[in-house]
Amino acid sequence: MIQRLFIVVVLLNFAFAKAQSEKFTLSGTISEKINGETMIGVNVLIPELSSGTSSNEYGFYSITLPAGTYQVVYSFIGYTSIQREVVLNNDTQLNIELVEADEQLDAIVIKADVEKLSTKSPQMSTNALSIETIKKMPVVLGETDIVKSLLLLPGVTNAGEGASGFNVRGGAADQNLVLLDEATLYGSDHLFGFFSVFNPDAIKDLKLYKGGIPARYGGRVSSVLDIYQRDGNKNKLSATGGIGLVASRLLLEGPIQKEKSSFLIGGRSSYAHLFLPLFDVDSKAYFYDLNAKLSFTLDDSNRLYMSSYFGRDVFNINELFSNTFGNSFVNLRWNHVFNNKWFANTSVIYSDYNYGLELDFVEFEFNSGITNLNAKYDLTHYLNDKTKLRYGLNTIYYEFDPGRIVPTTDSSPINERQLTKKYAWENAVYVDGEFELTDKININAGLRLSSFNRLGQENINIYQDDQPLIFDENLQIYESAVPIETTSASRGTTLETFVNLEPRFSIAYSLDDDTSFKASYQRINQYIHLISNTNAPTPFDLYAPSGTFIKPQVGDQVAAGFFKNIGDYSLETEAFYKTVDNRLDYIDGADLIANDAVEQILLSGEARAYGLEVLFRKNKGKLQGWIAYTLSRSEQRTPGRTPAETGINNGDWYSAAWDKTHDLTITGSYELNKKWSFGTNFTLQTGQPVTYPNGQYEFDGLFIPTYESRNSSRLPVIHRLDLSATYIPKPDKTKGWQASWVFSIYNAYNRRNAASISFAQNEDTGRNEATRLSIFGIVPAVTYNFKF
Repeated sequence: MIQRLFIVVVLLNFAFAKAQSEKFTLSGTISEKINGETMIGVNVLIPELSSGTSSNEYGFYSITLPAGTYQVVYSFIGYTSIQREVVLNNDTQLNIELVEADEQLDAIVIKADVEKLSTKSPQMSTNALSIETIKKMPVVLGETDIVKSLLLLPGVTNAGEGASGFNVRGGAADQNLVLLDEATLYGSDHLFGFFSVFNPDAIKDLKLYKGGIPARYGGRVSSVLDIYQRDGNKNKLSATGGIGLVASRLLLEGPIQKEKSSFLIGGRSSYAHLFLPLFDVDSKAYFYDLNAKLSFTLDDSNRLYMSSYFGRDVFNINELFSNTFGNSFVNLRWNHVFNNKWFANTSVIYSDYNYGLELDFVEFEFNSGITNLNAKYDLTHYLNDKTKLRYGLNTIYYEFDPGRIVPTTDSSPINERQLTKKYAWENAVYVDGEFELTDKININAGLRLSSFNRLGQENINIYQDDQPLIFDENLQIYESAVPIETTSASRGTTLETFVNLEPRFSIAYSLDDDTSFKASYQRINQYIHLISNTNAPTPFDLYAPSGTFIKPQVGDQVAAGFFKNIGDYSLETEAFYKTVDNRLDYIDGADLIANDAVEQILLSGEARAYGLEVLFRKNKGKLQGWIAYTLSRSEQRTPGRTPAETGINNGDWYSAAWDKTHDLTITGSYELNKKWSFGTNFTLQTGQPVTYPNGQYEFDGLFIPTYESRNSSRLPVIHRLDLSATYIPKPDKTKGWQASWVFSIYNAYNRRNAASISFAQNEDTGRNEATRLSIFGIVPAVTYNFKF
């Protein structure tokens, strides 16, 4: 009897141990119940194990757990959390639909760190803004602007009020990789920075990586702005739009086959130019853009997407000067779920940026652009609840068109001319992993191998001693060298090859569920350069590939931070240090327009940036918002190639054009009741660096100014207060026509912030005078938003 009992106990222990060792996978897709839209970043929590995961860019999730019964919680900001009891005794597929919460008191701000799991994640230096929050922010001219909203985050700024582009942690605007549905955009603004190219009604999710950038991204040394468009309503036809003082928008979406496929098409246009003739102004400045997307669910394992964007800006002055430019792309994607642990995405993307200029008074037009064809394959392996691996490869073919000059009349003195087109091929493979080593230590480690091949072209310049620039020691100036020979090579020929390893690493050490320390390191190579002699990107700028005379930029960044959740509040502090090698700078007197040999005006130098970022937030309640402060420096140095050369600025460090030592923003929103909510932004910044004249001399009756060291002075301090109020007449109405009014005041106390200061001689007094240019005073606006 005792022997039998002993055998039974042994068998039970063996069965229990086997059950404990058995693991099964819970997977599925998470979407919105009302419109069928897949959801990114939904938290899937297992409270019993203090474990969890989140849905990927296409709503798919997977987690492997020991056999057992669990209360699985699905939560996302602004949505009602769902709890499901799951008996996990085999691999289980569970698709979830979330419903938007009735009271959206949590529908704000930065989605990262809402759940306690985020403090344990090794990912740092990352921010994600909700579209609902962005739409409530007061902005100039009343038009919702995603890029301007990013400027309220620590470590993000731009070159001045009304300037295009944005700068991250002291980096240049061209060092940001801007992705819309995985397609690269080369310009993120309309009308030279007054509007962004992103239609807020078409956007599902956006995330900004300032550091610790995962290995699946490459090609830009400062940041990645990754934005995904919505898929479209799979259940019913609906529309969303808005009518503003200077622009309007309309978006239509609906099912092609209910619950299986959908379409989305949205357009925007400005129309302020239509009223200019009333004031005898014979000029035009407007933009328009179009977003479109088709989504097909073939079965539980396969989904197809086709997304596209087309945008143009038109600028015309008195029929003498006209300018048209913009981005466009088409992307075909296929999602495939091999099984509950393997997820794949395949994309083929065509994108371009075109710039056209017509000068009627000199009778010619100029057209340039950059085109690329991109193919990528990404594979995610959900190995277990503690390990997730990503693998991928990417290949991009580039065509750079510096410009084509065409006379517009038979009497034009200009001859038709095509500047030399350039071609390149960029490739990359990567592996990236997220690992939970212990309950307190989590790491993310990856490695990217990138290569760049400069391909054959016509008109290849050969220079004496391979030096396209000559330094005149007597005059102490740089001059363009004259090529000693010009050759050509077929496009199948490789002129120059660069191969680089790019390690990425980040680690989080958790003191408890609400407190952690994080650190990261990244190396990224940038093979595409924006050649510019302005503070912010403009359509006149020139994109150039790396090659014999232009080496890739190499960026290294380290960052460390402290993260703390304190009830409804959270605190993030990060310090960073970044260096960039082979940063290009132009020589004095450089001319970029129609330049067919840019190597003759460029010198290679280095850049560095370092600083401290603090973000204190209130994440819940009627009053929500954040205080962001950045203390930083951004500098460049371009020494001479030999001891005899002066370089730029005598080879000394000087402030970058977008450097701002202090940057303070305060952002808040208050929900008074269901009908009324209010928002405010306050900005206080150090003025941007400038170079002032410090003297003059007379030569042949002309007064020639002399200048101080580059960027050694600054514009006055910038500060501004913006206000907004949102009114919803019928907040409880959920069907039919639903509307809201947004009233905003940009620059409420009419601060005349200096965009620039110029110097000239007063013709009456003969004295030199400084003139301050301010772009915006107080700007009230109203927008009517609707959906049905």
